[in-house]
Amino acid sequence: MIQWIYNTYGRHRAALCSTIIRYRGRGAVRDVGKALGLTEDVTSALASQVWSWSEEGVAEEHAAALNFNLEDRRLRLTLDLARALIGFPRHMSQHPGGFVLTEDRLDDLVPIEPASMENRQVIEWDKDDIDALRFMKVDVLGLGMLGCMRRAFDLLGEHKGEQLDLATIPAEDPATYAMIRKADTLGTFQIESRAQMSMLPRLKPRTFYDIVIQVAIVRPGPIQGDMVHPYLRRRDGLEKVDYPTPELRRVLEKTLGVPLFQEQAMQVAIVCAGFTPSEADALRRSMATFKFTGGVSHFKEKLIAGMVERGYTRAFADKTFSQIEGFGSYGFPESHAASFALIAYASAWMKCHHPDVFCCALLNAQPMGFYAPAQIVRDARLHGVEVRPVSVNESAWDCTLEPASPGHGPVGRVARHPLSAMTKTTYAVRLGLRMTKGLSEIHANKILNHRGTGYRSIEDLWRRVCTRTHQDKHGPAPDAYGVSVPIAALERLAEADAFQTLGLDRRAALWAIRGLSDTSLPLFDTIQAEPDPEPEVALNPMTAGRQVVEDYRSTGLSLRRHPVSFLRPDLATRRIVRCADLETIRDGKRIEVAGIILVRQRPGSARGVLFVTIEDETGHANLILWPSVFEAQRRLVLSASMIACRGKLQREGEVIHVIAEHLTDLSALLRGVGEHDDQPFPLPSTRGDEAKHGGGPDVRDKHRPAARDIYVRDTRIDAPKGIKVPTRDFR
Repeated sequence: MIQWIYNTYGRHRAALCSTIIRYRGRGAVRDVGKALGLTEDVTSALASQVWSWSEEGVAEEHAAALNFNLEDRRLRLTLDLARALIGFPRHMSQHPGGFVLTEDRLDDLVPIEPASMENRQVIEWDKDDIDALRFMKVDVLGLGMLGCMRRAFDLLGEHKGEQLDLATIPAEDPATYAMIRKADTLGTFQIESRAQMSMLPRLKPRTFYDIVIQVAIVRPGPIQGDMVHPYLRRRDGLEKVDYPTPELRRVLEKTLGVPLFQEQAMQVAIVCAGFTPSEADALRRSMATFKFTGGVSHFKEKLIAGMVERGYTRAFADKTFSQIEGFGSYGFPESHAASFALIAYASAWMKCHHPDVFCCALLNAQPMGFYAPAQIVRDARLHGVEVRPVSVNESAWDCTLEPASPGHGPVGRVARHPLSAMTKTTYAVRLGLRMTKGLSEIHANKILNHRGTGYRSIEDLWRRVCTRTHQDKHGPAPDAYGVSVPIAALERLAEADAFQTLGLDRRAALWAIRGLSDTSLPLFDTIQAEPDPEPEVALNPMTAGRQVVEDYRSTGLSLRRHPVSFLRPDLATRRIVRCADLETIRDGKRIEVAGIILVRQRPGSARGVLFVTIEDETGHANLILWPSVFEAQRRLVLSASMIACRGKLQREGEVIHVIAEHLTDLSALLRGVGEHDDQPFPLPSTRGDEAKHGGGPDVRDKHRPAARDIYVRDTRIDAPKGIKVPTRDFR
């Protein structure tokens, strides 16, 4: 779309705006520390104490908690200068989609410079300058879910013969709404966040307009304006709806007397306070921002006086203004909410009726959303979707659909849902080569182009894609890419366990690849026969836990077992409950729950409250950390990969939270997953002299390997030992 605008209007009349990037807490600490000569580990430790979106800087007590010497001059200077630098411009960047369009030549009005991408250009003024000068600006912004839904509709038509789009998808589907009311919305658009999932069982959407309200109500504006609870009480019949005048009833009746949308705030100002349309539009402009600027407050006296003059009580006018004032922290226009609700409904419908298609499309649209591929795959498997591993002979670059094996169906909590029988998962999801960390698309495409009917061995793969033949060197390239795949690319595939189709596990594949070379041997280039096989080598088998660790390192997920399942015996001895067991525990009981941290969220409207989502092998748990708890254990909260939370269970209908009282860092326990095996005792126990032979192959076995037992390192030397699940932090 951006290139279409350039081609249509010409580069002499169209350009993107600039935007000024300003220092926040982490960046200021890192840059100042680097300038003052602090080491990388010191600046990283200091930066880790800053919430990702914080503009407060590192406090002295946080540095003291890291055992740093506050008497050190450079350290104190770093903390002071970093705090002073917050908010100061750091560099100029390109606006993601703000276009300036002019009738005459643009370079007569504003300086222009080439963008980093070819055939693009940016002006040297930012969007605020453009607003002040009243230039015409058009925002061209994309949504990742639109791309995801396009992929889903293409897969649906290709594999199931259903030709649908956003306009023709079945409307008002009861099964879809039943799934939404259960908050089974992981991966969907807009209604997948922790706050949205908590609201769904309360609001209980049954129609499309309910989703419009759902999208709009979980926003800073309605929350700050105290609109959420009055609306829910009125929706449940617990509070009477009062309309002082028929005019106000016409404006607010569809939202039960609560102004949830910007258009309603404008209509209230016009109908009830005598604003002109231009004044109401100025009021709307003061609300159309993600940052609280106080602009709405400028209209307070006029709006209250106008309402009192037209017969409304002073108390009602004050209440109405306080609700409208909440939009200064960002509220939705109704048209915006309806557009988002359509995409939210479509994604929920796709997940409800075609979870296999939805999972495949969602993986191919990453990165996006609140959840990483590991959680997307886990949720899909709960819905009965068969997910198959990366394979050098079966996988394409993107994830694809294959005929599913018989017998797959929803499991766990999803299987207990009365509508689970309606879910039809006729296809399995094959993970694509794109899931392999460190593998470039150009190398993957060459592997795919030369695959033919399949690779017979690693040697066969190496000869086809890694060695350059005489024709490669002296004639045209055999494919459009014209590159030789390096041995390192094959190692990335081996680390992802992509050679199972050749009968090789992760270690065996790595061992075979390390016998190859990127160097061409001209005398042997024309030999097509397989070489003499090497002597059989006995490699130390990986433990089940180590397999899971390597899965996470190489693809970011595992189709074997959840990491926490290996730790459950240790957790059970500490009387730590499973996440799934929270559904059966009474309200108000003090419990301890543990899991891997997935999401940290600290909304600006929550007055410093931090919401954390953790996951174990049975499901998710939502934790609430009051500011005092967060500050008391700040270092742990911001740096731990896995935590145990002791606190009080809070239940409101189907919504369950744990109010945190104390946290324990279990990251060290998570790092030890690689040492766990499926068996209670990792050493074999078939002979009495195992201690002498160290648990290796017994010399009296008739079919023993001809070579010695050889150790192969698990992965790269510089890789961390345990599982590192990257969290997704949101404001």
